Amino acid sequence: MTALAQTLATATGSGGVVGLVLGLFGGGGSILAVPLLVYVVGIASPHVAIGTSAVAVAASALGNLVPHARGGRVKWRCAAVFAAAGVLGSLLGAAAAKAMDGERLLALFGLVMIGVGLAMMRRRGTEGDPAVRLTWDTARRLLPLLIGIGFAVGLFSGFFGIGGGFLIVPGLVLATGMPLAYAIGTSLVGVAAFGAATAGSYALSGLVDWPVAALFVAGGLAGGWAGSALGTRLAARKQALGLAFAGLVVGVGLFIVARGLGALIA
Repeated sequence: MTALAQTLATATGSGGVVGLVLGLFGGGGSILAVPLLVYVVGIASPHVAIGTSAVAVAASALGNLVPHARGGRVKWRCAAVFAAAGVLGSLLGAAAAKAMDGERLLALFGLVMIGVGLAMMRRRGTEGDPAVRLTWDTARRLLPLLIGIGFAVGLFSGFFGIGGGFLIVPGLVLATGMPLAYAIGTSLVGVAAFGAATAGSYALSGLVDWPVAALFVAGGLAGGWAGSALGTRLAARKQALGLAFAGLVVGVGLFIVARGLGALIA
């Protein structure tokens, strides 16, 4: 297999894996993008892998946002405030990450994966107020939390080049009291905005592999459709599958930390 054919297969296949997870579980797949780009596609620079991943994360979030918007599960005013605050955090986080040694950054990413995987193993409730809205009357109560949590999550997202949906969803629930289904739909606005801001920052520094990003996104779209269809068939087993995926995320995180332990403690 030629190098071009190998890149075509690995980038498209890796994007398909991320899309499949996103379609099956509604989130979490983007956490695998960076390790797939580094260890499967073969991108040597962790910074280029993060920049390329951010492009794919933003595109995937936009694709997944459409059905949620059509279903009326997006609180647009809350999403706009949260995303605006988070974009500023994302730009600051990306700038800090680009200044850090790539190997140390990758090892820190492994630690984040372990934490995310463990967080995924916790069951989340679905209660909340579906009628919550950002208005003049509720602004005093909702705005401080939406802005503060949005900025913090954006900072984290930009630093590691991930969508941050696993933080945005509980952050929106905490800030507004909206139900989980609405938080998932609304979070995709933030994921797309944070991913685009991070991708733009890395692109300006020449740290995005655009051909690989395009292949990754194409594979992600196909994988997302397959994941959505598979999710309908496996609805009764989603909890068990979710736990298995969380275990996989922890395992990959441990692998990355083990490989980068020297850079982490240096």
